[in-house]
Amino acid sequence: MGVNKFIGNDGLETEINLMEKKGILIGMAGASGSGKTLVAQTLYNTLGSKRVVIIQEDSYYKDLAHLPLQERTRINFDHPDAFDHDLLVTHLKKLVNGEVIEHPVYDYSIHSRKPETRQVGPHRIIILEGILVLAIPEIRELMDIKIYIDTDPDICLIRRLRRDIHERGREVDSVLRQYEETVRPMYLQFVEPSKRYAHIIIPHGGKNVIAIDIVKSKIEKLLREIEAS
Repeated sequence: MGVNKFIGNDGLETEINLMEKKGILIGMAGASGSGKTLVAQTLYNTLGSKRVVIIQEDSYYKDLAHLPLQERTRINFDHPDAFDHDLLVTHLKKLVNGEVIEHPVYDYSIHSRKPETRQVGPHRIIILEGILVLAIPEIRELMDIKIYIDTDPDICLIRRLRRDIHERGREVDSVLRQYEETVRPMYLQFVEPSKRYAHIIIPHGGKNVIAIDIVKSKIEKLLREIEAS
């Protein structure tokens, strides 16, 4: 009782010592526009909002308030250096230990954090989603379940175009230029190679209800183990 074994996508067995945990951390990576948010939201809805919190890696972009706005727009936001991963690691450790964090709030329109934060925690299930969450060893080592959302690049580009134009007020040329200059190169360098660390690879993103049901069943089993411990 208290130790749960998990066979990953690499065929290796992972042990989770549930006696030492108050929360379960699920990492969810994939290309921008792959459907990570939809999968995370589906799990959130089916497992219950009182038990689950979704943490987005994008919220942990470094604060660029000290730079002029025009200079902020030239930052490579798909490179690991664009994120404050140290703060993210600190917050994830606290959440897994059942503590409360002051979660940063990021404003995409000005490429900087807002002055206010929001309190998050405690929750039994922490879903972390972002393009690089499987690529950073310090974050990856905290995860109980590692998931990669595998979606065709052309679909990802179409989704990104729609999102950035309608939700973030971007122009088509600006979105396509960023995709060519940073998004695609960083995907090939960092994101796609991180797929090898995943326990579970979900093709077709949030529309793959069978895969999502399998993940949900695994999470519920881990929850029962924690509660029994």
